[in-house]
Amino acid sequence: MKKSIIAISIISILFSLVFATPVLAFDVATDSAILLEVETGQVLFEKNADRKLPPASITKIMSLLITMEKLEEGSISLDDKVTISRYAQSMGGSQIYLKANTQVELEKLLKAVTIASGNDASVAIAEYIAGTYSNFIAMMNDKAQELGMNSTNFVNSTGLPDPNHYSTARDISIMAKELSKYPQVLEWASIWTETIQLPNRKAMLVNTNSLINKYPSMDGLKTGHTQEAGFCLASTAKKGDTRLISIVLQGETLTEREESTTRLLDYGFNAFSKRKIAAAGDQIQNIPIAESANKVAVGEVASDLYVMVQKGQEKDISQEVKVKDSLTAPIEKGEVLGELTVYNGEKIISTVDVVAAAEIERANIITRMWRKIFN
Repeated sequence: MKKSIIAISIISILFSLVFATPVLAFDVATDSAILLEVETGQVLFEKNADRKLPPASITKIMSLLITMEKLEEGSISLDDKVTISRYAQSMGGSQIYLKANTQVELEKLLKAVTIASGNDASVAIAEYIAGTYSNFIAMMNDKAQELGMNSTNFVNSTGLPDPNHYSTARDISIMAKELSKYPQVLEWASIWTETIQLPNRKAMLVNTNSLINKYPSMDGLKTGHTQEAGFCLASTAKKGDTRLISIVLQGETLTEREESTTRLLDYGFNAFSKRKIAAAGDQIQNIPIAESANKVAVGEVASDLYVMVQKGQEKDISQEVKVKDSLTAPIEKGEVLGELTVYNGEKIISTVDVVAAAEIERANIITRMWRKIFN
């Protein structure tokens, strides 16, 4: 009898070890990280994403973003010749050894920043765009505020250490998302090595992001490393119609930075799928409109609405139309009537405006008086 009791106890212990071990939550090794999908803007994972940290050369994302916007508006051109200042030449850290009083095409400088993280090139670009370096730093901070990067402060365009120069994984993901809209930057960021012609010599640019050669769908974006910042990487990769942005900060080693990035991207692509919840023009019936001729009106979804759904949680996805309080005719076509909200459980994961599908006319005065009498 004792033997059988012992045997049953051993079996029970083994059963509990095999079947009762809790499933570990997904995590990465770096101190701070975030993962988001670009089209939906949906955050798929975050870890200490609002911790203020030195961003190192990831700072250059903002320099590139401002430059690409200036190119887009036509105020500068890739063929422009940029004069190199003594201050740009004096930059330490990673550089392509530009010489003062020489001129270099803007496109070459942008490649030097994107591929090789050239500090001297980033300063030369800043001075060219803003006239003075301090003016460009002001532009960087203004753009950060415009984008809602409320936990960021820039004091340089290089990412060289300064106690007042900081950002967060969440803020970095915001500017990385904006920069990823420019195919030209992604093309440059995908180059492994390239030789550019400088005045009187050639310079070889080698990509500081070795994952470009290791992670097949990766096409950006920017590395960073200083003793204070550790090993950092803002990366982006695209599979099908899904583009992910991964930010890892304060990695202890280059290997940790790369493994955490790969782990994040694999998690996003493998554990989630993109679902179309509504299409632009989908109609929402019977929206009550006070004083309108028909009492109710038809709304329509303003734009396509996609969400990222974690596999196995499809049943937790729900949607609800919320109409504005006290909608009163007349209302013009396209005016916002409310929004379609998508939930994962009780958590809001995305919204889209519901707008008037047509002009909503006010009922005539007789109809309105009649309704008041019999209301």
